[in-house]
Amino acid sequence: MTEFIPPSTQYFHLPTPFPMKRGGELLNARLAYETWGELDTLGGNAILILPGMSPSAHAASHPGDPSPGWWEWMLGPGKPIDTDRWFVICVNPLGSCKGSTGPASIDPATGNRYRLDFPELSIEDGADAAAALVRALGIERLACVIGNSMGAMSALALLDRHPGIACNHINICGATRALPFSIAIRSLQREAIRNDPDWQQGQYDDDGRYPENGMRMARKLGVITYRSALEWDGRFGRVRLDGDGRDDDAPFAAEFEVEGYLEAHARRFVHHYDPNSYLYLSRSMDWFDLADGVNGSATHALSRLRGIERALVLGVKTDILFPIQQQEEIAAGLRRAGIETRFLPLPSPQGHDAFLVDAERFAPAVSGFLRTLSSIALSIEKVA
Repeated sequence: MTEFIPPSTQYFHLPTPFPMKRGGELLNARLAYETWGELDTLGGNAILILPGMSPSAHAASHPGDPSPGWWEWMLGPGKPIDTDRWFVICVNPLGSCKGSTGPASIDPATGNRYRLDFPELSIEDGADAAAALVRALGIERLACVIGNSMGAMSALALLDRHPGIACNHINICGATRALPFSIAIRSLQREAIRNDPDWQQGQYDDDGRYPENGMRMARKLGVITYRSALEWDGRFGRVRLDGDGRDDDAPFAAEFEVEGYLEAHARRFVHHYDPNSYLYLSRSMDWFDLADGVNGSATHALSRLRGIERALVLGVKTDILFPIQQQEEIAAGLRRAGIETRFLPLPSPQGHDAFLVDAERFAPAVSGFLRTLSSIALSIEKVA
């Protein structure tokens, strides 16, 4: 697997040994992260972004790296997350293959890649690693933690395990636990990878045998659930591939444009993401349940959160992977904790991936919430 790590990426070395929730530990592990803006003298304007499973830490362009990031329209000077006002940190998840320590990293005990010797990975491990980074940067309390998709799970774990680490929270397309449908889809994705003969029990060769077919199928399954049936219909309909896009000699070859789109999307992904990292991070989402060890429901678990003043919970009505009722549950639990919470169920046709592409709906929601925080902070400064 070859992966381009932006030159602007910074690295934080985690405390060693770094204990993992489900057992085992990491030695000399690191987190990849990037920053935008300037931290104010009081350290009170910091925002932490916890992304989904596959993004790198490069959420947006900046002077050190002008290439567009995965959330380019959301983050930057004058944008919804305004880096003229906020100091922003984006962390690549622990277990990833885009700079942070994961199964594709070198195990210092052996000098070889961890592969399946990497300890069992949980969402909570990623949250603990992010907390260690925040403290190492000298930030006593984040102005806001923003999580989307898997990152929204990580944000809830962070707030639960590290009370008082953030004043405010934006939860985007998140969940307190995985539902059976989501588990089933991710199980099939992992099965596609593991059943590829070239996976070789995780011992594939970066420059030779690589489970390309398994990764292609896993990515296609994922992309299907990231969008909605409404968008698939409106975007592709029943339009057929033209002659250049069809292989008329192959039996049961792709005939429709939607098939061609999935294939092109999958081929852009393979060899740019480590299969074992995919397996570990995917399973960590299935395992996550904020109510683990709590006598009660997820709403009860959320009601225990402390130190948060305000929250914004965003969901998408067409999301089938993290359905809207899960964000509604998060909002109810936060309110039960006494947190001033706004819940916005957005009518985006793009499904789960809407937060990556639907600037028209997501930008005003995020910018409005953060402007409110800025106004409150300015009022406090004037009083002080």
